[in-house]
Amino acid sequence: MSQILPYRNIAIIAHVDHGKTTLVDAMLWQSGTFRDNQKVNERVMDSNALERERGITILAKNTSIFFNDIKINIMDTPGHADFGGEVERALSVVDGVVLLVDAAEGPLPQTRFVLSKALRLKLQPILVINKIDRQDARADEVLNEVYDLFIDLDATEEQLEFPVLYTNAKKGVAHKKIGDDSTDLRPLFDAIIETIPPSKGDVKAPLQILITNLDYSDYLGKLCVGRIFNGTIKRGDRVGISKEEGIIPVKASVIYTHEGLQRIETESLSAGDIIAIAGIDEVSIGDTILDIENPKPLKRIKVDEPTIAMTFSVNTSPFSGKEGKFVTSRHLRARLEKELLHNVSLKMEEVSADAFRVMGRGELQLAILIETMRREGFELSIAKPEIISKEKDGQLMEPVEIAVVDCPEEFMGVVTQNLGSRRGKLMKMSNPGTGRVRMEFRIPSRGLLGFRSMFLTETKGTGILNTLFDGYEPWQGKITHRPSGALVSDRKGKTTAYAIFHLQPRGVMFLDATIEVYEGMIVGEHNRDTDLDVNITREKKLTNMRASGTDEHLVLIPPRLMTLEGAMEWIEGDELIEVTPTNIRLRKKMLESGKRPKKSSKED
Repeated sequence: MSQILPYRNIAIIAHVDHGKTTLVDAMLWQSGTFRDNQKVNERVMDSNALERERGITILAKNTSIFFNDIKINIMDTPGHADFGGEVERALSVVDGVVLLVDAAEGPLPQTRFVLSKALRLKLQPILVINKIDRQDARADEVLNEVYDLFIDLDATEEQLEFPVLYTNAKKGVAHKKIGDDSTDLRPLFDAIIETIPPSKGDVKAPLQILITNLDYSDYLGKLCVGRIFNGTIKRGDRVGISKEEGIIPVKASVIYTHEGLQRIETESLSAGDIIAIAGIDEVSIGDTILDIENPKPLKRIKVDEPTIAMTFSVNTSPFSGKEGKFVTSRHLRARLEKELLHNVSLKMEEVSADAFRVMGRGELQLAILIETMRREGFELSIAKPEIISKEKDGQLMEPVEIAVVDCPEEFMGVVTQNLGSRRGKLMKMSNPGTGRVRMEFRIPSRGLLGFRSMFLTETKGTGILNTLFDGYEPWQGKITHRPSGALVSDRKGKTTAYAIFHLQPRGVMFLDATIEVYEGMIVGEHNRDTDLDVNITREKKLTNMRASGTDEHLVLIPPRLMTLEGAMEWIEGDELIEVTPTNIRLRKKMLESGKRPKKSSKED
């Protein structure tokens, strides 16, 4: 018999940078999870170093707070569609969502993405309009836009009856109406208790735990995290894991509950709670831990298919093995297989003994994986991102995306022209009269490869681009990408200021002086559409004649230093990115000049 349990399981969902993690931090403080004398960094939920650097949430994480003797389990989810796999598994174990929307920006593509997932799962929403202290806040208009979004996503009558709160997450204040006398987040806590359905489950029924996350402990090994939907589990119980190939008997060595950011070891836990279990090495995300005598598996977590692929291979440049700790195909394969264990939205295929095709949801997701690996000491080569197409009824289909552009009015023409040349279609445009315009395009995913850096250049860094996967359409023909060729070093050596100075009229340099290069390494962008082999190590001929004023004063233009994401957008099909713990280099696949075709196609 199902019982009402003293738990509320919720997820915080929002677009990138609308304040999810800041709000969760304030909830932790005000619920008494942290004592006043306890030193805790800001954004405690962003535990990953890359999350702190970029100011975004990458991994879905759970915490818990107590309010009026009710335990509220909170899932902090990513707001970027590239990490949709994290969102989907977080939503599979909650009963309601707190939808966070910026009071100035309103609902954006990822707001639509995460909300559509929540509504499809019939989760009860609470709307929180955050950042009401912004000078350009327009809370009433944003509320109407959110209602329109709910209706557009076919929300039910019950889902449309959501409470609305207005917050300043940085100050930790929530209001039922803007300007009321609230000084803390109590209105939000009250709304969660009143609106989100309490957890339901039968503590005496056969055990059912859906595993949604994996963690690792230096002392205990693999930890699996999930929600108990029915039954009770005790330390040392013999249980089963429901795999796709059958049920495996295992032992639950240690079980934990969550209190704040801590895992607390306990003797037994029952239906409704989100728990962690140690000692089960065979478990994967999506499995059910169940009663081995009366097994009743839950439905497996299903995530959207990947839309982009990159080939990861062993570093074969002349500098291989000099900067990294892990350089072999064995190391590379083991690391990628480990990533697949806890990243449900990634897939991998073995292309050859030393090359692997990794498929994910977007360039950012793959860039985060590559950056994490290089920080761990890996050396590898990365090929140009490719779009994953598929056939349907004998017709080639390709992924398309909604691209929302927010830019000053003066750049509207150049943005429209650039996206139009990449097969983008303008679907909607709004101009609120503030000097900025918002445009919505539907464009093949291929057309967005390499577009972001060009977009930022064209809008002088003032434009904002957000994208969202929007299904498949028939292949839309060739799209021209990078219009320029590459400047390629024709020999090994160190770059010189003299050589760079004389090459500057030929294009944009990627390197400074005194940098080690090798034959086939890309050193700059040619200002024509062909590749050009250059001697960037040339030194000035010395003579014994010197006179006042004859020596040149070399003025070097600062090089364009390539970031990992910049390099992923820039390279073409015949080029690779060499990634090491200390350097990101660009190179030709074929290093020897005489064996390379003189011009590669810039279209696909």
